Amino acid sequence: MELKICHIYPDVLNLYGDRGNVLTMKKRLEWRGIGCTVAELPLGERAALSGFDICFIGGGQDFEQGLLLDDLRSGKGGEIKAAAEDGVAFLCVCGGYQLMGHSYETHTGERFAFIGALDMETVGARERMIGNFAFETEFGAVVGFENHSGRTRLGGGVKPLGRVIRGYGNNGEDGTEGARYKNVFGTYSHGPVLPKNPDFCDAILAAALERRYGRAELAPLDDFSEREAHESVLRSLTGA
Repeated sequence: MELKICHIYPDVLNLYGDRGNVLTMKKRLEWRGIGCTVAELPLGERAALSGFDICFIGGGQDFEQGLLLDDLRSGKGGEIKAAAEDGVAFLCVCGGYQLMGHSYETHTGERFAFIGALDMETVGARERMIGNFAFETEFGAVVGFENHSGRTRLGGGVKPLGRVIRGYGNNGEDGTEGARYKNVFGTYSHGPVLPKNPDFCDAILAAALERRYGRAELAPLDDFSEREAHESVLRSLTGA
């Protein structure tokens, strides 16, 4: 078995060590004897995304997102959307999560037309939502760090990735965090998020394996350190 990972825009979208998510997925596959290759797809380059099993898009600020508009319009945006529709697994963080939606409007009124792979819109505000946070998902509680001014509203065609336990999430109002559509996982959680959330990581890997091979075989790992880090953050947020 082998999975292929594509890191999209590693040269532009890589805030808060988000590249560590790619390293975590690769190591958790290799520890189980499953091969993994990683390719990078920077600004200005194209590749057939249908040939990959997992795509990762990291975080960036308004300026970095604006730099991507011409590249997305050149055809890459359509390729990302097609891959998502085809069931390729995606992890999209913060700015990468926002660009999967229909549009992003800054707090000054500048509007970016994005991919539309996810039925959602984001509007920026002057006040940022910052801090460690936690949210409950179908694969357990996830902990991370959020720092965003965007308020994201989900449409009817997409469901939340989780419900906020502590923190702000998508908009600080409706209790939702992130988005899930087919095998696309979108979240505001930096950190990187996957090292201290092994169950979340394995859910993404399992989705990719099932799409590629029709089954997901993930042997258990000794996640003592990962779970200790996870529980430490969760206790600091909830006191439980």
